[in-house]
Amino acid sequence: MDPHAQFCPNLACRARGKVGADNIRIHCRADQRYYCTVCHQRFTATAGTPLHGLHTSTEVVVQVVTLLAYGCPLQAIVAAFGLDARTVARWQQRAGDHCQQVHERLVLGTPQDLGQVQADELRVRRQRGIVWLASAIAVPTRLWLGGAVRQRRDTDLVTALAQQIRACALCRPLLVVFDGFVAYVAAFQASFRSPLPTGQRGRPPWVAWPDMALGQVVKHTVQRRVTGVERRVVQGTPDLVERLLAATQGGGVLNTAYIERLNGTFRASFAPLVRRSRATARLTETLTAGMYLVGCVYNFCRSHDSLAVELVLPHGRRWLQRTPAIAAGLTDHGWSVRELLSFKLAPPPSQPPKRRGRPAKASAAARSLFAEPPR
Repeated sequence: MDPHAQFCPNLACRARGKVGADNIRIHCRADQRYYCTVCHQRFTATAGTPLHGLHTSTEVVVQVVTLLAYGCPLQAIVAAFGLDARTVARWQQRAGDHCQQVHERLVLGTPQDLGQVQADELRVRRQRGIVWLASAIAVPTRLWLGGAVRQRRDTDLVTALAQQIRACALCRPLLVVFDGFVAYVAAFQASFRSPLPTGQRGRPPWVAWPDMALGQVVKHTVQRRVTGVERRVVQGTPDLVERLLAATQGGGVLNTAYIERLNGTFRASFAPLVRRSRATARLTETLTAGMYLVGCVYNFCRSHDSLAVELVLPHGRRWLQRTPAIAAGLTDHGWSVRELLSFKLAPPPSQPPKRRGRPAKASAAARSLFAEPPR
């Protein structure tokens, strides 16, 4: 137990979220409990994680969540571990909510040069109808940038996805590729804008990002068979598109192969996304939690063969496996599922309350000294 690596999770504490502030003491080693000397509150080492307050051992919970993140149906886990289905569903929901916070803090909170982004949507069958799941991937690092689940395939779905991509992108040359859905163009053009300060009063004008290209890949089908592919450059110059394609995927043409491959990984890793499955989800919240669980495990825990780096050693060669999070510079090692579930998010630091009301008498007296005398 290392008290110097812990922080106080109490939101009412003045030292909340501060690591190394010398306010944490060890309260009980057997139960792994800590003590804050500022707010005098006691908390466990798992406070703020989905492992907190569970009566089942941590090893069993981690094994169950790992199976859920790799595509094992809930019914199979219930039969193998002898657990209640509601318990497993509650663990999945807690793990998904935690992974959503990790994704928003580490991926969306760390803007980077994306280079090329591909976006697509999935049609998901639910117990009470059809929902749509849209997601995006950064091609150079294979990093899953986020997703959105909505009832309809409309502008609201695409706008929610475009805003997530905008949150983790720097204003650099960027190529966004998507399919022939018409709502993509307006959503990305409206999201990728920045205010231009003019030095005058009033709201500054918003201008579009320079060196940004939008490409469409439209597949023409006859009786569910692809008969032709049409590639369009909606925004940007052909020279910019060719330069970004050469820098991000080594050349080639406009395509959505990377996001389609990621969609296949999501379908294989999350049972309710399978086209013909008896493990369909009932609530949209279940799909959202499962999406973030699979996405965070994909980003931080699963190595990608195309991201491996060759190391030349004196006695031979070796390939260093990397995850998308390592390739994007978000971490320096591959995480385990237990490390992902044990990752604690520090609350924002405490801010002193804003002073309101009349100014103090000393301030009023000081201002009266510099006031003009009455005429």
